[in-house]
Amino acid sequence: MLALRQMGAPILAIDPFHPQPRVLERAVVALREGGLVAYPTDTYYGLGCDMHDKRAIDRLYLLKGHDRRRPMSLIVPDLTEVARYAKVSNYGYRVIRHLTPGAFTFVLEATKLVPEVMQTRQKTVGIRVPDCEVARGLSERLGHPLVTTSAATREGQVMIGADEIQEVFGHGLKLILDAGTQHNEPSTIISLVGDQVEILRQGKGDASDLLGQA
Repeated sequence: MLALRQMGAPILAIDPFHPQPRVLERAVVALREGGLVAYPTDTYYGLGCDMHDKRAIDRLYLLKGHDRRRPMSLIVPDLTEVARYAKVSNYGYRVIRHLTPGAFTFVLEATKLVPEVMQTRQKTVGIRVPDCEVARGLSERLGHPLVTTSAATREGQVMIGADEIQEVFGHGLKLILDAGTQHNEPSTIISLVGDQVEILRQGKGDASDLLGQA
């Protein structure tokens, strides 16, 4: 199950539908130790770290070559956790409940539990409840949100499997969770700030029914 790659990160096979608890736990240990982990989601493979580890977040930005003016998103396991880290109105709650778990990132006003490094200048945060047992399981076992960004280069080249992730990002990762080749699309980003529905990016998630309510 475990394959060690020279000058790279260990790769662990994981069942995307019924993830093995021991594999999830090993990844959580890596996250708690400040490591960066690659894992499957319901969109692209993700690269992530512990939300409460600022040095890990800094390393994740450096690994991705990501613009610091564009905060990364958070993964949480359920709607209850969304409400801990984002201010959710009754309307927002209904929308998120309707669309989760799913391929959506919701932009909402952040609560005080969200580190400033994860907020935009407008004090908002992107937050996800993905339709992926692995991603949700990592956040649930970690006990708080997982910082997430796509396993893609700065130029937009998406890594679709563990070997590609190893080749491009392995030097900076502590662990890679391999769920097989994953061709997909990015999440659909929806702003719900002020109860105004705005599709900021159309991706895999279908939110067309919301536009009629806006």
